[in-house]
Amino acid sequence: MEDLYSLEREVGRGSYGVVFEGHVVKTGQRVAIKRLPCSNPECIELYLQELWAMRATAKNHVNVIALHSCLLQTGPRSLKPLRPAKLPLRLVESVLKGRVIGAPPTQESSEVQSDAKRRISSGSRLQDRTNHVQAGTKIQERSNSSDFGTPQRPPSRQRKRSAQREEEEQLGPLPCLALWLVMEYCNGGDLNQYLLSRPPDAQRNHSVVLQLSSAVAFLHGLGITHRDLKPDNVLVCVTPKGPVVKVADFGLSKMSEGPCRQHFSSTCGSDFYMAPEVWGGLSYTAQADIFSLGVMFWAVLERITFLEEGTTHEQLGAYVCKGRSGWLMPLGEALWENADLQPCIPIKFKRAPPLPPPPGPAMCTLLLDMLASDPDARPSADQLEARVRSALEEDSH
Repeated sequence: MEDLYSLEREVGRGSYGVVFEGHVVKTGQRVAIKRLPCSNPECIELYLQELWAMRATAKNHVNVIALHSCLLQTGPRSLKPLRPAKLPLRLVESVLKGRVIGAPPTQESSEVQSDAKRRISSGSRLQDRTNHVQAGTKIQERSNSSDFGTPQRPPSRQRKRSAQREEEEQLGPLPCLALWLVMEYCNGGDLNQYLLSRPPDAQRNHSVVLQLSSAVAFLHGLGITHRDLKPDNVLVCVTPKGPVVKVADFGLSKMSEGPCRQHFSSTCGSDFYMAPEVWGGLSYTAQADIFSLGVMFWAVLERITFLEEGTTHEQLGAYVCKGRSGWLMPLGEALWENADLQPCIPIKFKRAPPLPPPPGPAMCTLLLDMLASDPDARPSADQLEARVRSALEEDSH
């Protein structure tokens, strides 16, 4: 690692891994380096999904986080770069066999594994954990044959994979201790941190909304359904011309050939951003991403915040207040219980001071469309960017 990258400091720690700020040794370029301990087949599968999605996006959109390289750790100080379009066969084998192929987990990986299990059972609501990998590259859900993963490679590459497996077998069992993802560094933190640490600014908010709609249109055009869009998974680069937002964290994403028309069944995502059909355990499509975006847009434009149970920092998100106690119900859950519920946009309360100006009539109409209980009534991703731009222009007059 020291020959390629230097680790400066830890900048984030989550259920699945640790993120460091670092630099490229040769150029001095600042990068973010995420270490993902390969201690659990369920976690490994999420890592492979994230890696494959990030490779598909490459560096082709300014509002999607860029992956520079991926390293495979096989020893305490032994790392090797993974070639593009290659997946580590031992990690694929770990997912297929349901057990980690390699050394026993370290204390750190055991802690991450424990955190991951807690998140799967509660916060992330990832209830279907029976995904698997086919032919080394195709990740799809066992529980639903209509959930398509990454398309298989052409048969002409089978011989190359066989040769790679033979080479690994000749070298003996090499433990896969961790994956290291080297990504572009975002100096503004996540969207919650960035927006809530600054006074409200309508022009800044409009820029964020436009950039996010462009990013999701790009992802859906590639056949990538994110399935966990929320402010925590949007990073910000601060530039002299304003914030540049980056959609990140593709661990729950699904890939398919062509536009996103596939149906999914697993209940996954984060409570305050999940669509009603996901809450209800129904089959759903990429239109669930549009609902998540609608919650984010509404929260950004009106500065709506909440405190999630067990946390002390504010988060951007829309919700419904239930009962006299003011219990917060996620908007998707409320719409699942009552499909005729009409969100009050703009709202007049429950906003974090200082308050921004409320969205105009055209944007309010668009938000209601994005938050429709019927997925087919929501605009598609390729329509959304134009509609956002049109609504903002109409309201500015």
